[in-house]
Amino acid sequence: MIRVVVVDDEALVRSGFELILNTHEGIEVVATATGGQALDTVLRERPDVVLLDIRMPDTDGLTVLRGIRAMPRPPVVAMLTTFDSDEYIVTALRGGAAGFLLKDTEPEQLGPLVRTLAAGGVVLSPKASRSLLHRLPGEPDDPAVRRVDLLTCREREVLVRLAEGLSNADIGARLHLSAGTVKDHVSAILTKLRVAGRVQAALLAQRAGLLREGSGERP
Repeated sequence: MIRVVVVDDEALVRSGFELILNTHEGIEVVATATGGQALDTVLRERPDVVLLDIRMPDTDGLTVLRGIRAMPRPPVVAMLTTFDSDEYIVTALRGGAAGFLLKDTEPEQLGPLVRTLAAGGVVLSPKASRSLLHRLPGEPDDPAVRRVDLLTCREREVLVRLAEGLSNADIGARLHLSAGTVKDHVSAILTKLRVAGRVQAALLAQRAGLLREGSGERP
C-alpha cells in the first residue's frame, strides 16, 4: 500500500485529491494537512509520497519541502501547482522535489503518477515542463545540452527511460539490466551532466531532444 499525504491550504483541493486517490487500488491517503500542519503530519504518518502545494499562505511549500528533505528518511515529494510562477517550481526541483503536478491533472492519471513517484521515478507535467525547458538545469546560455554528448549510448538509453518516469527497477527490466547496473549508470549520468538529481536530468533530456527522438541516440 502506497501511503500518501496531501498538503494544500484549500480544503476542497485536499478532499478532492483524497477522494480520487483512494479509489485507486494500492493507494491510501493517510492524512491531509495545511502548510502549518505539514511537517508534524509527515513525521507522524510516515508516508511514501507527499503531494505538496507550492504556494500556501501559512507556511509555503518551499519551506515545507526543506523541512521534509531534512528528515532522516524523507518521503518522495511532488509539488502541486497551478503553474502561474515558474521560479517557484525551479527552486523546488533544485531543492529535491521529485517532480510536479498541475492541480487540473486528469483524475485517472493521478494514481499512475503516484505509483511512479513511489517507485522512484520522476513526474513532470508535460504542459508545465515545456515552459521550464529553457530554465533547467541552468540558464538559457548554459552549455548543459552539449554535455549529453559525453554520455555513452547505453547511458543515453537509461536517460531516456529516466525522463519517461521509470524507476531503476523498471529501467532495468526494459533494458535487461540489473537494478545495480542501472543505479551505476544513473550516477554516471548525473555526474557527466553536472546535475543534482533525476528531475534535472529528465528536463535536460527533453532540452536535448532525446524524447522527441524516442531513443537514446542523438540525431
